[in-house]
Amino acid sequence: MKKLLLLSILAMGFSKAQFFESPEKFTKTDSLKGSNTKFRNFWDVKKYDIVLEPNFEAKSIKGSNKISIEIEKNVTNPIFQIDLQNPMKADRIKANFPIVEQRVDGDFIFLHTKKSFKKGEKFVIDIDFSGNPVIAKNAPWDGGWMFAKDKNGNPWMTVADEGIGASIWLPCKDIWSDEPDNGTTFKIITPKDLVGVAGGRLIKQENIGDKKSWLWEVKNPINAYSIIPSIGKYVNFKDTFDGEKGKLDLDYWVLDYNLDKAKKQFEQVKPMMKSFESWFGPYPFYEDSYKLVESPHLGMEHQSNVAYGNKYMNGYLGHDMSGTGIGMKWDYIIIHETGHEWFANNITAKDQADMWIHESFTTYSETLYVESLWGKADGDKYTQGIRNNIQNDKAIIGQYGVRNEGSGDMYPKGSNMIHTIRTVINNDDKFRQILRGLNKDFYHQTVTAEQIQNYFIEKSGIDLKSIFDQYLRTAKIPTLEYKQTGNQLTYKWTNVIPNLKFPIRLADGQELKPTEQSQTTTLKSDKPVEFNKNYYIEVNQVY
Repeated sequence: MKKLLLLSILAMGFSKAQFFESPEKFTKTDSLKGSNTKFRNFWDVKKYDIVLEPNFEAKSIKGSNKISIEIEKNVTNPIFQIDLQNPMKADRIKANFPIVEQRVDGDFIFLHTKKSFKKGEKFVIDIDFSGNPVIAKNAPWDGGWMFAKDKNGNPWMTVADEGIGASIWLPCKDIWSDEPDNGTTFKIITPKDLVGVAGGRLIKQENIGDKKSWLWEVKNPINAYSIIPSIGKYVNFKDTFDGEKGKLDLDYWVLDYNLDKAKKQFEQVKPMMKSFESWFGPYPFYEDSYKLVESPHLGMEHQSNVAYGNKYMNGYLGHDMSGTGIGMKWDYIIIHETGHEWFANNITAKDQADMWIHESFTTYSETLYVESLWGKADGDKYTQGIRNNIQNDKAIIGQYGVRNEGSGDMYPKGSNMIHTIRTVINNDDKFRQILRGLNKDFYHQTVTAEQIQNYFIEKSGIDLKSIFDQYLRTAKIPTLEYKQTGNQLTYKWTNVIPNLKFPIRLADGQELKPTEQSQTTTLKSDKPVEFNKNYYIEVNQVY
C-alpha cells in the first residue's frame, strides 16, 4: 500500500518526456533528484540559516536548517519536496503554513499542504536533522563526510558532495538551478579546542560552556554543494589583494603545524587573482572574501571557501598533468579550484549534465594563468600536453534531468575545445571580452549549455554551433585528411557531424574551409604544409 501511494505521488510530478532513452539506466528517484518537478517548480529558495554540530567519536551530526522561500506562481494544495538522503533523518519539521501530511520515502520528504499559495508570498520551513551521514570512501570524487585525524591525532572533519548532493547531510532543495538568492548563515558548533570554518565571513564567535560556536555569513547566492563546514585544529592568517573592485580580503585557514609552508605556497594567490581578473573580470564574491581552507581530501571549489589538500606541492600532488614540465611551476589545486569561482560558482550550470561549463572553462583557466605568467607559447604547449589525458569515451554532456554527469573529458577535451574556438575566433581581445562578458552578463546566475554557446556565437559573430555540437555532444574528433602535390593541397573532413562549419588556418595564416567533400587549393609554397597545432583535430596525410 505504501509503495502504491508513493507511485501515485510520483505520477503527479512527471510526464513521459522527463525520462530518457539512454544506455544508462535511470529511475524515478534519479528524476526526482535531477528534475525541476512539480514538487519544486513553484517555490524559490531565498536563504538557508544552518546550525551544525558534528560528533567525531560517533561519526554523526545534528543540526537545523531554516529554509526561507518565496512562492513563484499561484498554486493550490501543492506538495513540497525536501531532499535529505538516507541514513539522515528529519527529527522535526515546522512551517508557517499548514502541513496536513508529512511523507518520507527514500531520500525525499514530501510535505502535503491544503492551502492556496499566491505568487510572491514568503514562508519558512524549519527542519531539525540528525544521523550518521554517508562516509566518503574516496573524497572528493565519491562524496561524503570525512571524520579524519591530522598528524597530531586531532579531529579533522569536513564533507565533499558536488556529485552526490548536499542533501547527503543537509535537508535542502538539492538542485543546481535553485540557489538561495540571499545567501546563508552557518553556525558551526565545535569542541573548545577546534575551529569551525565555512564560506563567507566570520561574523560572530562565542564560547558555549566547553564548546565554541562559529557563525559565518554568505551574502551572495551560493550553490548547495558549496555550503561546506570544515572543523579542525586550524590557525588563520590574512592578506589582501588590490583587485578590480578594490581590496579583496584573502583569508587562509590551515592546520597549525603547516603555517609556515602555507605562507610560502599561498604566495601564488595574488598573481593568480591578477591573471583571472584580467581574463574573466572581477572576482565575483568580494563581499564574502576569498578563502583557502586546508582539507583532508585533495580539494574542491566551494564558493569563497576553497578546500585545499595538495600537500603544499606544485603540480597535481607533485605530478604534471600536461607532461610538459609547465604544470610543475604552480600548485594545481590553488589555480584550478579558484578558477571555479568564476565558472561553477559565479556561473553555475542549471543541470549537472552541463557540468562541462564548470570544468571545461576552469581547466582552460589553467592555460590562461600559464599564459599570463610565462607567455602564450607555454600556454599553448600546456593545452596541447593535456590532450594526452583525453579518453573520447562518450559525450561530454550527460543526460538531463537525472543528475547525470557526462564524460570526464569535460576537463582536458573541454579545455581544448575552448582553445580551438579561441583559435577560430583569431582575436584575443575579442576572446577576452567574451569571457569577461560571460561573467558580467550571467553574474550570479544559473545557465544552460545553449546560453553559453549562443553567447559565444553572438559576441564572436561566427557560427560556432556545429563546433560545440562536435566536441560536446559526440566523442568524435574531427579528422582532416589531406594530400599535397607540390603546391596543390587536396583535403576533406572525416569523422565529423554533418555540415560541420570549422575553418582551419595553416601555420602560415592561409585559411581552409573543409567539408566532407574533397577540395583542392593552391598553397603559398610547395614546402610541406604545416597545420596550426592549437586546433584539437586529427590530421591524416593520405598518399
